[in-house]
Amino acid sequence: MSDASDSHWSADEVTQEMIPPISDRAMSQTVPPDLQARVVSPHQRVRFSAETDALLRTRLQYAALDIAIVLAISFVGNFLASSHEWLLLRSIVLGWVIAAYFLLKSGFRFDGFALRAFEIALFGAVAIQLSLMMNGRLRFFAERGDSTSVVGTQYLYFTAFCLHVLTYGIFMPNSWKRAAVVTTLIALIPYAVWFGTAAFHPEIGKLASTNQAVAPIPLTLIAALIATFGSHIINRTRREAFQAKQLMQYRLQDQIGHGGMGKVYRAEHTLLKRPCAIKLIHSDKSSDPYTIDRFEKEVIATAKLSHWNTIDIYDYGRTADGTFFYVMELLNGLSIQDLIQRFGPMPPSRVVYLLLQACQALHEAHTAGLIHRDVKPANLFVTERGGYWDVLKILDFGLVRELDGEVASQETLNRFSGTPAFMAPEQAFHYDTVDARADIYALGAVAYYMLSGDTVFQCKSTTEMILAHANDEVRPLGSPDKPFEESLEQIIRRCLEKDPSSRFASALELHDALAATSLRSKWTAKDAEMWWSQHLPKNNNQLCVTEPTIK
Repeated sequence: MSDASDSHWSADEVTQEMIPPISDRAMSQTVPPDLQARVVSPHQRVRFSAETDALLRTRLQYAALDIAIVLAISFVGNFLASSHEWLLLRSIVLGWVIAAYFLLKSGFRFDGFALRAFEIALFGAVAIQLSLMMNGRLRFFAERGDSTSVVGTQYLYFTAFCLHVLTYGIFMPNSWKRAAVVTTLIALIPYAVWFGTAAFHPEIGKLASTNQAVAPIPLTLIAALIATFGSHIINRTRREAFQAKQLMQYRLQDQIGHGGMGKVYRAEHTLLKRPCAIKLIHSDKSSDPYTIDRFEKEVIATAKLSHWNTIDIYDYGRTADGTFFYVMELLNGLSIQDLIQRFGPMPPSRVVYLLLQACQALHEAHTAGLIHRDVKPANLFVTERGGYWDVLKILDFGLVRELDGEVASQETLNRFSGTPAFMAPEQAFHYDTVDARADIYALGAVAYYMLSGDTVFQCKSTTEMILAHANDEVRPLGSPDKPFEESLEQIIRRCLEKDPSSRFASALELHDALAATSLRSKWTAKDAEMWWSQHLPKNNNQLCVTEPTIK
């Protein structure tokens, strides 16, 4: 993840909606090589019928809105034409359809049975209106011996019922059997009205027989056949999409983020009912061995770490079509980059509070032989865990290097580096030999950003930024009129030394130096909780979850 200035060095930023936090570590599970995306057993997954109920409510809203618009246009048209017959009936049905729309749009909860009742009442009310109006007009024109209007009425209302049948088939999620039953019943209504009215008024049949253009085509039944077939196709497509979302024991929900090479989905473990995030590599990238190698390396490296302040990796694998994925925890809060951009520089005491946690996580990584190489504000996330706020999480080990591992190839060096605004000088020139002190430098640059709201150096190009880190002096954090906390500034300046040997030798040494300052005890968990209670929006969706991107 990066801002615009980092676009030459890292992938696109990935963001997620804020979602409820989880407080425990997921069960690690070894994924077999032949991992496939498949539908889990019915007792393990969210039922298709539950998803259908959710969709039914939305579709009923759309259907009600569509029908209300058509009825309103017809109502106004007849009123302007001085045709005031059936005015009360029209008003009642239109009022009911509009009321149904707003009820379905409201926050009231309706189960599947209630929604199906809405469906029957909605489409049934319109069918009753059409039937009564068809019957009345046939009788009216028959009494006057108007054969042209009798035939016109017949085709007008048969066409209206065809549209009603097709509307039902398009909007309502159904099995083909249920669709066939309902649409056939609606399609038979105009025939029942026609023959029923003609039985009591024989002159209707005589007048209709004068029409020589009559073709024996059951229009409404053909419409029912088309609606049933269409409903079957739509339902089958929905079911296939639903099944495709069943990724092993995980159920994919909505997409909550995307990056240059992958997408992130909100998901749920079907047995544990635990929310999580699943990252999928784009299918067009899955065939690239280099990309897959980096993707796997990031997952494996992060999964080795167990510190509270490192993002948890739960699972990973490959689907049947070769798509790589991994499962991680969902985070509730903001990255340091977002915090500074929204609220400005932090007080020194809070900076120390967060840096101490970053040092602890990096100490574990460095002890395990892992160098992050992309420590930056977007990869340090401030969240809540176990009732405590300002818990820092280190994200994105996509540029991780194992100290005892194989030296990177030239191709790797050309394609991977870091973020220039927060990158140690040696990382640009000796990428394959950097050690833990490169992360120390980056953390010092992040601390400078947290305290000032600006990067250490302000440059227009990547080259200028790299040269500035290698040669330029660091600007003081304070000013003559407003001196800065001397002990903290000295620590940050030591982190930002050009020569790695002049910096803190380890994250633990930096941690101890920060802990020795008087600032350590000035920001507490209670302060953090109070700050978030004041700044956390009532609508939690206003916050974002920044999730590690694929490099």
